[in-house]
Amino acid sequence: MGVAIRTAGDEDRELIVRLLDEAFQDDPVSGWVFPGAEYRRTTHHRLMAAFTDIVLAEGRIDVTEDGSACALWLSMPADDGGHGAERADGAATEDDGPVQVRQAVDPDNERVELIGRLTAGIHPSGRAHEYLWMIGVVPGRQGEGLGTALIGSVLDRCDREGRAAYLEASSERSRLLYERLGFEAAGEPLHLPQGPRMWPMWREPR
Repeated sequence: MGVAIRTAGDEDRELIVRLLDEAFQDDPVSGWVFPGAEYRRTTHHRLMAAFTDIVLAEGRIDVTEDGSACALWLSMPADDGGHGAERADGAATEDDGPVQVRQAVDPDNERVELIGRLTAGIHPSGRAHEYLWMIGVVPGRQGEGLGTALIGSVLDRCDREGRAAYLEASSERSRLLYERLGFEAAGEPLHLPQGPRMWPMWREPR
């Protein structure tokens, strides 16, 4: 029996934010950005809201019909150096996404800005691709194949259109899942300062 998937709209914003907040409470990277369970419980949802707003405006969010899982995708052109990229001379672009996100989410937390800058710094450029920014499955429903179904629907389209895909895995468990779906390491892991690793991964169309 297949997983029913639809494209989320603005009316689904609160559902998506709540889903991502629940799904990433125990994620190693979320724990690094928001150290401490109570701090994370009261603040983490603001970052998920910022990400949701960006992708609702600029990309696409797929969600299962029962609201238990979602995937945030951006279509990246060949000349885009990554989300929140900097100029070649190191100066921030006029539209400085990481700074804006930090101001909206938690101005005193430099890691909110840093995570955006670090992931932008390793984001591949030169080829158009689909970027899986985040995928979340609510606790209690993980391991049922919902994430695989969400990713697979976009990868099937990538294969038909001859388009590559890219993501950063935030845990060993997710990295193994992505490898099974055809993703391979795209450079060395990103070591967050005094924190966990993230694995950039690239998938050629089949």
